[in-house]
Amino acid sequence: MYAAIVVLTAMGLSLGFVLGLAARLFRVEADPVAEKIEALMPGSQCGQCGYPGCKPAAEALARGEASVTLCPPGGRALAEELAQLLGVQADLSGVKDAVPMLARVDEDLCIGCLKCLRACPTDAVIGAAKQIHCVLPEACSGCGKCVDVCPTECMQMLPIEPTVRTWRWPKPVLAAA
Repeated sequence: MYAAIVVLTAMGLSLGFVLGLAARLFRVEADPVAEKIEALMPGSQCGQCGYPGCKPAAEALARGEASVTLCPPGGRALAEELAQLLGVQADLSGVKDAVPMLARVDEDLCIGCLKCLRACPTDAVIGAAKQIHCVLPEACSGCGKCVDVCPTECMQMLPIEPTVRTWRWPKPVLAAA
């Protein structure tokens, strides 16, 4: 029994040393601009920009393959910050500040087809086949993918109603100098 403990401990220490050494030798250097851009983004991983998350979107912005107006949840403020960070001019006339939205299910129209359940990237839609579905507001990122695939149009994107729990103090507006 003691031999097994000694052997497993030695294996754990040696494999841990090898993994640590491999992590140092094969480290991939990240683009510092992409990391700054990712820090500015909302981090909801909603996919509304056409990328699978905020990190791939930030990498595309850093390479110059995407527009600074690609993030709908970030709105005009994020687009202005990204344009300033990247040193580009951006046409912000079409960018509007979106209010936070949540998906809702109209229970009278839901047929339980599971299409919205499969399309949701955050698993916010719950339910079973041929049963009425519902949306967990804590998990919904407001991407609207469930609305796009719903055949009965029972899924709707509605603004979050401000309550005592959801209300936030608005961000201050910087005065132009």
